[in-house]
Amino acid sequence: MMKHLAVALVAAALAVPGAQALAQSASTVGAKASNGRDTAGGTAGSAAAGGTSASTIGLGANSTGKTGSSSSIAGGGSAAAANGKASSNTRIRENPQMMRAQSKAQAHDGGTWSRSATDTRIKHDGDLSSRTKSMSHVPGGKPAMSTSRVR
Repeated sequence: MMKHLAVALVAAALAVPGAQALAQSASTVGAKASNGRDTAGGTAGSAAAGGTSASTIGLGANSTGKTGSSSSIAGGGSAAAANGKASSNTRIRENPQMMRAQSKAQAHDGGTWSRSATDTRIKHDGDLSSRTKSMSHVPGGKPAMSTSRVR
């Protein structure tokens, strides 16, 4: 179940139409599936403007059985700029209350920019949530924005 969900989220996040000169776009997608005591889900997004692009993804899964529970979480991101600067980072943290993956990616070329950020959490009780926000902007226009959330 998790493998198919991950493939669907990645394919949807990367399905942003090709960026044309001074074009901008932003799209996000999210899904969550439960089967008894097992849950998997996540969100992903992508943004492009001019010669910049940024994408992030976050996935989580929790399974509860007779001997206890098991959780896993993942996140990632990438960014590119034809003539500007790009950066991406992912942090994964765990404490007694939750596991959390935070990914951010951004690229800019002058006033043209693309950004994407994903925050995925699995609480100690197995509750999974994820949120992705992607944005892009070309000077002189209104920013393109998209947000997806699963709870």
